[in-house]
Amino acid sequence: MKYAFNTSVGRVRPHNEDSGGIFLHPKGAVLAIVADGMGGHQAGDVASQMTSDILQQRWLATSELRKPTEIEQWIRESIEVVNETLFMHAKENRDCQGMGTTVVVAVCTNDFVSLGHVGDSRGYLLNRCGFQQKTSDHSLVNELVRTGQITVEQAEHHPRKNVLLRALGTEPTIKIDVETVDWEENDTIILCSDGLSNKVTDLEIEELLQTKGHSVNEKVDKLIKMANERGGEDNITVAIVHYTHDRQEQG
Repeated sequence: MKYAFNTSVGRVRPHNEDSGGIFLHPKGAVLAIVADGMGGHQAGDVASQMTSDILQQRWLATSELRKPTEIEQWIRESIEVVNETLFMHAKENRDCQGMGTTVVVAVCTNDFVSLGHVGDSRGYLLNRCGFQQKTSDHSLVNELVRTGQITVEQAEHHPRKNVLLRALGTEPTIKIDVETVDWEENDTIILCSDGLSNKVTDLEIEELLQTKGHSVNEKVDKLIKMANERGGEDNITVAIVHYTHDRQEQG
């Protein structure tokens, strides 16, 4: 597998409330994380960074996970631990009251990818069947689209587009969406915060991922550059994992 991660503060916001990374397990599987924090002061920074740190620590400390059911259970339990930790931290620290974060994670093995998410940070899969969003945004606007109250086109410019229906740290318990998909040689997983998906279309992401001659690092950086060139009003975070039988490496 080849993989790359990067994050940008964008062109408007004073600090970056996104966090995440890609972490190689000693037994070979890869964990990719994108978290988009929110909250007053710099509490969003705290929420997203705590999320990334806790998931990374649990990932590197766990024994080898072989079956999809085992990895899905690990994702659920780990995100539940994060949620409880954030909720208590906000309760005990006045500066962090109201903080929360989205999260999307992908555990990539040689046979399958297990995705888990809360919020509107997204996970996509590119394979021989095409390019597909594998996560469903936990947002007010997506719910309005799903129930037929507004169109996809209306959702693009809806005044309440940033309202989330689920986020980590805001309630003592959380519902987590988890799914496992098969993947094979040349398939690609991409995770991103809404700083990318609000500025770059799915078709544009797909076309860039299919561009020949660019490394995964270059593709990550090009996507972030596109979002910044279109205003960069939000923080932008992208993680790409490309399935190749070459040795595990960043790049």
